[in-house]
Amino acid sequence: MKKLANLYLLLVSMAFVFPAHAGTGHSHDKDGGHSNQAHSHGPIDSNEAKKRALSMLNGLVKKGVIDNSWQGIKPAKAEKKTFSKGPEWVVSFNNTKLRDKSKQTLYIFYSLDGHYIAANYTGK
Repeated sequence: MKKLANLYLLLVSMAFVFPAHAGTGHSHDKDGGHSNQAHSHGPIDSNEAKKRALSMLNGLVKKGVIDNSWQGIKPAKAEKKTFSKGPEWVVSFNNTKLRDKSKQTLYIFYSLDGHYIAANYTGK
């Protein structure tokens, strides 16, 4: 029951974390000097999915949504998976510093065009 409550808290927290990221790090102005990371006009590749997921992970650490031990952990892999609503990028991170094995792998999901969808410990 505690695990379910923790997962629920993580998912609810995601709803509040994402808007903080959506407003920064992108620009439509080519001369603005800003990365177009949070806004995309076409498909992204696995390297871009990893880059975005790493930025999201670091934001979750800073906001206190996930444990500080996630700081500095690089993506293990990025792969396209098809779910009921279609294909998505799934970027996984592994943190063996955590004692709870059910929380040692964090999955961050993006649409194929680079929009953040969700994060969880199940990969589903």
